[in-house]
Amino acid sequence: MKFRFLYRVIIIATVALSAASCNENLDQIGFTIQPDQDRLAIGTDTLKLQARTIQVDSIFSKTQYPVLGEYTDPVFGSIKSEYIGEFYFPEGAEFYDGAIIDSVRVQLAYTTMMGDSLSPMGLSVYEVTKSLQGISNYSHIDPTEYADMSAPLGTQTFTGKNSTYRTETSSSTGTSYTVYEINVMLPNALGEKFLSEYKKDGHGQLVNVDEFRKFFPGLYFTTTFGKSTILNISLTSLLVHYQYNDKGGSSTGSDTIRTTTMALHITPEVTQINHIQNKNEQLLEENSDYAYVKSPAGVITEITFPLSEMKEKLKSQALNLANFTVYAMPDPDENSMVKLSPPNYLLLVNKDSLAGFFENRKLRDNVTSFLSSGFDSSTYSYQFGNISTMINHYNEKLGEGSGEFDLVYYLIPVDATYVTQQSGYYGSTTSVLTTLQHQMWPTAARLDKRKGNLKLDMIFSNF
Repeated sequence: MKFRFLYRVIIIATVALSAASCNENLDQIGFTIQPDQDRLAIGTDTLKLQARTIQVDSIFSKTQYPVLGEYTDPVFGSIKSEYIGEFYFPEGAEFYDGAIIDSVRVQLAYTTMMGDSLSPMGLSVYEVTKSLQGISNYSHIDPTEYADMSAPLGTQTFTGKNSTYRTETSSSTGTSYTVYEINVMLPNALGEKFLSEYKKDGHGQLVNVDEFRKFFPGLYFTTTFGKSTILNISLTSLLVHYQYNDKGGSSTGSDTIRTTTMALHITPEVTQINHIQNKNEQLLEENSDYAYVKSPAGVITEITFPLSEMKEKLKSQALNLANFTVYAMPDPDENSMVKLSPPNYLLLVNKDSLAGFFENRKLRDNVTSFLSSGFDSSTYSYQFGNISTMINHYNEKLGEGSGEFDLVYYLIPVDATYVTQQSGYYGSTTSVLTTLQHQMWPTAARLDKRKGNLKLDMIFSNF
């Protein structure tokens, strides 16, 4: 009986919040539910929140898919991104006997770009001369401290829609897509260096990934001119092409000259870090109407929940629902030059819980961290739903006589990965969150904090 009664309370409370949320000036609403022996008072209230734009000095930027290029946005400022990385040397990789180096090149493959895809950009590749072991995995690292900047190993001019590309087909959807490639020729001396090491007893340091990282610390990639294109690199490959004499390898049993390639790639098993430079001064200026989020810049919005204003109510009543939605503001001029789109997801995380969140691959816990639903382009909003667990947790933690308390949370652009799981052969499917990472792809949004628009709508009941 009591379970049915509680169910009715929740339904009525939800309807009350829905009706109240339609009113810009949400007034206190109270009513009672019968029977008399179970009389329960329900009321609503609104908490006005504060927000400001801040910038963290760096973000955790170890990534599998680095961003490369430079782009200037008339509203959100400039972004320049470059990266440094090691190459994975698989056990069993080899040079055949009699190998002669033909050529060496590095290949950058990508499917996603933004900006002017036909404007020329310059790419330079430098050799890393200092081990990346123990390097900071944050965006404020200076790659020039690890690379020989006296002269590049190779350079190449490219455009986003490069003339070198291939077509592949998705194994999951069957759709075709284009993979663009940038090829940079490197000195043959680099291949000769690898071959010479391989010829040593036990193949020298060309035996496993750890030894190879000591022998060849990696490469650093940066753009040298052009401010119109950003690329999302899906794979970076180092290709050493060589020929060898295949003794008795022909159909007639005679010797045959063959060509092959030692291919090494930057993979998740080794270090790859984005270095990001931004000009965000205009975003950090005080503004009474909006706050900013921007990636991969570390520009985030700080939200303050002034719960001290509701201290007495939180002591005497139970908080059943706290609905939180953040609205973005479209560009008022609809300037076609503005290419940065709003991020797909925002993470709401307690200021004191941010340290180690991404490094330790944490997921939302719906107390100290919440993940928005995907950006709703029809309402230009991010919906977090009911975050009452956050307020109730800290209210209980602080207890009686704890004084005033205000909660400070950050809104951070993130990349959320979901996988589909099925319960049984004929069962239903559900999407399960598996990873949360700093959004490395360039995005930006102005969040609406005008009076009455940044708020927390709440429903209370007596104990």
